[in-house]
Amino acid sequence: MIMTSAKQAQFVPLSYSTGFLFRNKRLFFLSTLFFAGTIGLTYLGYHFSLQLLLSLTGSFFSTAPDTVSITGKIFYVSWISGKYLYTIISHILSFYLSFLFTFIVTTPVYVFLSNATENCYRKLKGHEIRDAQFFSASSLLRDLWEGIKLGFFGLFITFLALLLNFVPVVGQLLILVTYIFYSALIFIDYPASKRGWSLRNKIRWVIVHHDISFRLGLLPALISMIPFLNIFLLALLFPLLTIHATLNFISILDENDSVKQVLP
Repeated sequence: MIMTSAKQAQFVPLSYSTGFLFRNKRLFFLSTLFFAGTIGLTYLGYHFSLQLLLSLTGSFFSTAPDTVSITGKIFYVSWISGKYLYTIISHILSFYLSFLFTFIVTTPVYVFLSNATENCYRKLKGHEIRDAQFFSASSLLRDLWEGIKLGFFGLFITFLALLLNFVPVVGQLLILVTYIFYSALIFIDYPASKRGWSLRNKIRWVIVHHDISFRLGLLPALISMIPFLNIFLLALLFPLLTIHATLNFISILDENDSVKQVLP
């Protein structure tokens, strides 16, 4: 259970988080390394998933049908329309499959970055560093499992967004708000996973601190909607957004003495 009082912790702005990143050489090095790994894994996942999806049609789209007869011309129009539609759908599915794969695989390293951020913050404030920053087999498996759960929760969110798309007038706005809070949940997952929080407690944190969660999730949600550039921009900003969310998360825990956490 997460409890809170009327006292509201001060929001850590993105400008401070950016300066915090560039002032700390270790965090900057880790962020650069993780960015390269994220964009590399995303590209490889996108390439192989796209090749797999395109191979499912075999030679059907490689050889155009005969257009001599009227029936053949009608079939050709249907064939060319189906070819382009399947190509577009294949690219979209490949992007989401690659992002889901990369998100799950990189969860442990971003938990590590979040932990490093918290220790740098506590060292700067003169506080005691709570734990070391080393991987263990148990923590690695735990972080991967948390990534898998959050990834499949994202699939549910995507399905929900498809349903919301049919809501007249406010449907698109509801989709944006849904993805804003899910984006916040993604980045809050890293510092919360280190503390062993369940997915339910993470969601509850986002609900309780909905104003801060909205501000944390707005930028990544907007970036994810930019065609073609969303993969590169998200990979580029993922380390910074992880650091940004971590600083706000621990700021709330430290500044508001009434905020309590119970490890599941």
